[in-house]
Amino acid sequence: MSGHSHWATIRRKKGAADAKRGQVFTRLAREIALAARVGGGDPSTNVGLEFAIERARAQNMPKDNIERAIKRGTGEGKEGVDLEEVFYEGYANHGVALMIEVVTDNRNRAIAEIRHTLTRNGGTMAEAGAVGWQFNRVAYFSFPAEGQDQNKIFEVAVDAGS
Repeated sequence: MSGHSHWATIRRKKGAADAKRGQVFTRLAREIALAARVGGGDPSTNVGLEFAIERARAQNMPKDNIERAIKRGTGEGKEGVDLEEVFYEGYANHGVALMIEVVTDNRNRAIAEIRHTLTRNGGTMAEAGAVGWQFNRVAYFSFPAEGQDQNKIFEVAVDAGS
């Protein structure tokens, strides 16, 4: 039971749910803006942007927020936030090599957060090139998402050695 004030309980729960939803919307907006910056603001010619918009719609992100994120990514928006994609290298527990791809508006804050997370969990940051030589970008695949089963695609990729 809610005790003395039922409205206070509802307000706290709604506030917590809205905060989580806001975090998801912020992440999706950054993803949309980065995709628009890389490939242009037209979803029909930019597959990455199309996928980002689909993920945003799946989370019920408002259309105005999606359009604002696209404008910010293409440079039409008023906001001067410049998102960039950065790779960091590190080691997790037991010497597991990590390549960390980050989209950020502030490199210093991103590196500080990654370093903190790694050290808190027993890992370390590595110099540029210390881990990257162990990884290869082998291929990029693109196909329509309609009618596809994610598990089947994963199984095909694993069988192919990707």
